[in-house]
Amino acid sequence: MARLPRVNPIEVVQHVIQRGNNRQICFASEQDFAGYVNWLKDYSKKYQVDIHAWVLMTNHVHLLCTPHNESSIGKMMQSLGRQYVRYFNYQYKRTGTLWEGRYKSCLVEAEDYLMHLYRYIELNPVRAGMVNDPAEYKWSSYQINGMGKESELCTPHEQYNRLARSKTERLESYRALFDAHVDGALLKDIRQATNKGMAIGSEMFKQQIEALTGRRMRPAKMGRPRLKDCDD
Repeated sequence: MARLPRVNPIEVVQHVIQRGNNRQICFASEQDFAGYVNWLKDYSKKYQVDIHAWVLMTNHVHLLCTPHNESSIGKMMQSLGRQYVRYFNYQYKRTGTLWEGRYKSCLVEAEDYLMHLYRYIELNPVRAGMVNDPAEYKWSSYQINGMGKESELCTPHEQYNRLARSKTERLESYRALFDAHVDGALLKDIRQATNKGMAIGSEMFKQQIEALTGRRMRPAKMGRPRLKDCDD
């Protein structure tokens, strides 16, 4: 079955996941994490992609980003993936693939859903039982977005800046969002949309994206189609 072309409207936020092949470990040392972050910074600048939030887990990566050109994210992920595989194979004296095929992604409605994605991404280490507080995990953007750590990688989204006028108040407001976890229906919707390459947002947002791209952005209705009544 032919793979569907990606939908990459410019200036629309995307949630991106890149997994290790068969869930294998992709980051085995501090040097691995640091190298990936450095190359992510370089290639995001080169291909004009704003990175708003990120987390590196041992066997997968989450990014929340906005492309400024239609092919920006694809080029960034391709270059980043190849660069890191070359490094990883050399470092651990191995050959072959590292990543699980194409990265997965979904479009995100910024106004009502973006901050949920920030939380979803930066709470990954907490959900995995690696830490109790996202601030304890070094390899995510939480220390930047929630604690004020300086970064050349992260670009705050407009919705993040709207949390408050001053930096101090903005950080406090952002940390307050993490008093509640992302769970239930919202967690299911985020995962489904990302795995199927659809959109997370209101019905109006999904309709607008469908009209713009000609691609379905919602799960198909289950069940067999009803037969029309006919006269004998």
